[in-house]
Amino acid sequence: MAILWAAMFAEVVMYRTRFCPYCVRAAELLKRKGAAFREVDVSNDPATRDRLFDETGSPTVPQIFINGVSVGGFDEIAALDRRGALDPLLREPRRAP
Repeated sequence: MAILWAAMFAEVVMYRTRFCPYCVRAAELLKRKGAAFREVDVSNDPATRDRLFDETGSPTVPQIFINGVSVGGFDEIAALDRRGALDPLLREPRRAP
């Protein structure tokens, strides 16, 4: 499978902690997809974890955002991938700031 770096445009941000196995799995899936993504370690950042909980309703990590929209964690992006819905999200152009 070819990595499609040039075809992946979306801004992907993953909030994670250092020792989270689901965070590792999510990062591996995104890498296999050829997606460039930014990881934000919230291990020692209770304010950001509180903000994430307020925004997503979930206290767990990873929390993954594609173009500023929460898509959930590893289970959710894996389900999107199985349905063929992850690649189109990753190919969406970045939204203007």
